[in-house]
Amino acid sequence: MDPIDALTEIAELLERDRASRYKSKAFRAAAQTLAGLSPADREDVSRLRARKGIGDSTFAVITEALSGHVPTYLAELRERVAPPEPSALRTLLRGDLHAHSDWSDGLTPIELMADAARALGHEYLALTDHSPRLRVANGLSAERLREQLKLLPDFSDEAFTLLSGIEVDILDDGSLDQEDELLRSLDVVVASAHSSLRMDRVPMTRRLVTAASDSRVDVLGHVTGRLVSGARGTRPPSVFDARAVFEACAEYGTAVEINSRPEREDPPDELLALAIEIGCVFSVDSDAHAPGQLSLLDHGAARAERAGVPADRVITTWPMTRLREWKATR
Repeated sequence: MDPIDALTEIAELLERDRASRYKSKAFRAAAQTLAGLSPADREDVSRLRARKGIGDSTFAVITEALSGHVPTYLAELRERVAPPEPSALRTLLRGDLHAHSDWSDGLTPIELMADAARALGHEYLALTDHSPRLRVANGLSAERLREQLKLLPDFSDEAFTLLSGIEVDILDDGSLDQEDELLRSLDVVVASAHSSLRMDRVPMTRRLVTAASDSRVDVLGHVTGRLVSGARGTRPPSVFDARAVFEACAEYGTAVEINSRPEREDPPDELLALAIEIGCVFSVDSDAHAPGQLSLLDHGAARAERAGVPADRVITTWPMTRLREWKATR
């Protein structure tokens, strides 16, 4: 087995499993080290361990791969972490409107995110790094976002489009954490609340309704902000009038995100049922912070299918032409 392929696949599976970012970065660093060597140097096992970026675990994977075997660690991860058979809705998804790169709090450069999306068969991926208020996530100032936008056309081709975007913070009063001109220039705006999540019911409702009613917002991200599992612990959902929020989404055509991260399961089942009843459209998104997490769409698609979300009301099943037509009505 090619050792670079083995190291990269291990990194992707660790990312899908939401393991420590340091683990996946170690395997990606080792793959990068190997990629910079000549074929002869890659096979010179006696000198590999001394090279920068190759540690005990990655060296073991490399030597097993060079010996013609699937590395033991990779085999274990494939058994435990690999995606299940896709649901019917998952096979209909054409893209993903919520993903991050190392420009904010993602683990890898834009190029690797785009390459991973192509490998999954995506027709499009929206790059939605964070906005400036979220300093802990290295949110993008207006200046940094403009710099990023200059680079994005280089990552698209005839079969795949990297859409410009942002995950913009919804501020306490419902306003958005980025310049109006920039927000209107982007292909996709995902608006999410990341702070003051324990706000009282009335102001939180007003906050979310204001964002859902904003013509610049395309997708309302992880609406309750809850965490049900994972390394960050658990967090209860925000309290708000869900009917009022989803009625605003339906009236203004804003998509309700079905966040595919297993630690979120957001919106909860009862709110998802309410949004279906009210007539909302939905966006099944990965909220990926690394290439391996793009495959988490299978979780969100399975939840949406179990809840009875009509496939045609999932905007990420739409082809690019229809998505752009919808965006033009925003």
